[in-house]
Amino acid sequence: MKQLLKKRFIIPILAGALFLTTTAFKNDFFEIAKQLEIFTTLFKEINMNYVDETNPGDLMDTAIKSMLADLDPYTNFMNEQDVEAARINNTGDYTGIGAKVKTLKDKLVIVEPYKDYPADKAGLKAGDEIIQVGSTIISNYKEDASELIKGATDSSIEVTYKRQGKTYKATIKRAEVDIKAVPHFSMINDKTGYIVLSRFNNKASTETSYALRDLKAQGATCIILDLRGNPGGLLNEAIKIVNLFVSKGQLIVTTKSKVKKYNKTYYTQDEPIDTEIPIVVLINEKSASASEIVSGSLQDLDRAVIVGSRSFGKGLVQRPKELTYGTQVKITISRYYTPSGRCIQALDYWHRDEKGEAVRVKQENYNEFKTKNGRKVFDGGGVFPDVSFNASKNTSITNAIINNDLIFNYATNYYYKHDIKDINNLKLDNTDFINFKSYLKTNNFTFQTETEKALQKAFETAKKEELNDNIQTDYNTLITNLNKSKTTVIDENKDYLLDLLTEEIVKRYVYREGLYDYYKINDPKIKKSVEILSNPSVYLDYLR
Repeated sequence: MKQLLKKRFIIPILAGALFLTTTAFKNDFFEIAKQLEIFTTLFKEINMNYVDETNPGDLMDTAIKSMLADLDPYTNFMNEQDVEAARINNTGDYTGIGAKVKTLKDKLVIVEPYKDYPADKAGLKAGDEIIQVGSTIISNYKEDASELIKGATDSSIEVTYKRQGKTYKATIKRAEVDIKAVPHFSMINDKTGYIVLSRFNNKASTETSYALRDLKAQGATCIILDLRGNPGGLLNEAIKIVNLFVSKGQLIVTTKSKVKKYNKTYYTQDEPIDTEIPIVVLINEKSASASEIVSGSLQDLDRAVIVGSRSFGKGLVQRPKELTYGTQVKITISRYYTPSGRCIQALDYWHRDEKGEAVRVKQENYNEFKTKNGRKVFDGGGVFPDVSFNASKNTSITNAIINNDLIFNYATNYYYKHDIKDINNLKLDNTDFINFKSYLKTNNFTFQTETEKALQKAFETAKKEELNDNIQTDYNTLITNLNKSKTTVIDENKDYLLDLLTEEIVKRYVYREGLYDYYKINDPKIKKSVEILSNPSVYLDYLR
C-alpha cells in the first residue's frame, strides 16, 4: 500500500517539480531534440543509401567541424590526439627526441632542436629532413609520421635524414622533454632583469616567480617582462603572475557568460613578491588571451608601463568539456574583463561581413575606461601600449613567403654558407635583402592574389561570351601591373622580412636561448624599455 501511495503521489510531485524547473528551457530542449532526430535520421539514410561507399567517421568529422566553424575559431572539437596535444601544451611535458618538427608528405622536417635534448645531442639541426624512422619510410607511412619519433623514455630509434643534399643516419635516445614557460631570464645590465614568458602552462607562475626572485638576488631593481608572441593559456596562471606584483585581494579578471556558474570574479590569492619594483611589459600583435590579461590588468592598475604594438585582442574564455571515446569539445563560455571593466575582444564573430568573415570592432565604437590613476584606456581592439611601436603588417604576400617556408629554408642555406664567430653582431643589410629576393625567384615563388583570381575569373567569362579579343590587351596590362605591385609590397615589407630572417638565422647558430641574448643587445623595444626604467621620473610619468 505504501509503495502504491509513493507511485500515486510522490512520483507525480517529482515530475511536476521537474516540469516547473525546466519550463523556461523546454522550448530549447524540444528544438535540440528535434534537430538531433533530424540529423540522426539523415546520417543513417546517407550512410545506408548513398551510391558509393561512405566513411561515417569522416562524414561526422566534417559535420562537427562545419557546425563549429559557424561560431568562433576557439570553439573546437578535439579528438584523442588533440586532447594529448592540449595536455602537452598545458603541462609542457612529453617524451620524444626534443625537437619541434613539421610533418610533410614524405618527410619530417626539424624546425627547431631544443638545446641539450636528444635530437641536439645526436647532431640534428634545423632544416634536416627525416626520411626514415627505423625501417619505416616516411613517404610510405599513411598515419601521422610525427608519432614515429615518440616513445618510452630511454628507448632508441635510428633515423635517416637529408642535409644539404646528403644523406646521414643517427641514433637518438628518447627522453622526457620539459618545455619551459620561461625559456630565458637574465640581467640586461646591473639593474635591469629580463624575463621571457612564452606560454601560460601550469608551470608559468612558478617559473616566473623563480626567475623574479633570482634576478632580484642578482641585484635587479627593475624588470622587463617579455610577452611578445605569447598566445596565452591558463587563466589562473595569468592571475598568479599578476599576483607576483600586486597585493593580495586585488580584482584582476571578471568573466561574464549566459550561464550563471561561469560568471566569476578572480582576485589575487597570495602575498606578492614585490609591489614596488618598476616593470615594463613587452607585447605585440601575437600577444593574446592570458598575455592580455597580464598586460591589461597591470596597465589598469598602473603597475607597469606597456611597450610594443597593440595586442591580438582575444577577450574570450574557453573551457574543455569531456565527450565520449576520449574526445573533448573546447567551448567559448564567457568574455573576460580587466580591472577597469574593459573587454579587449577585437573581432565580432557573431556579426560577419558579406564574405562571412568576422568584423573588427571599429575604433569609433571603442568605449573609454579609466585606470586606477585615472588614465584613459579603451576596449575593443586589444591592449594598446603606453609606448607604441608600429606593428608588423602581415600582408597576404608576406604570409605566403612565410607559409612556403622560404624564410626558414633561406636561413638554413645561410647557416651552411656563413661562418659567423659573434652572432650578436649580425646585421642584415640591403645586399642580404637583394639576395633574398633572388632566392625567391630561384625557388619559383609565385603567389596569386585575390585580385588576380577575380580578374582571371572575369577573363574566363569574357572568353565564353567571346568578348576576350576586346579586353585581352587590358587584361595583360593589369596582370603586369599586379606583378609589379607584388614586388613593391615585398620591398615595402623589407624591414619585417629582414627581422624574420635575422631571428631564424640567429637560432641556427645559438639556439632560441641565444636569440634572447641577441635581443638584449639589438632589439629597439628592449632598448626603449631599459631607457624608461633607467629614469624613475620618466617611468612614473607614464603611469600618472
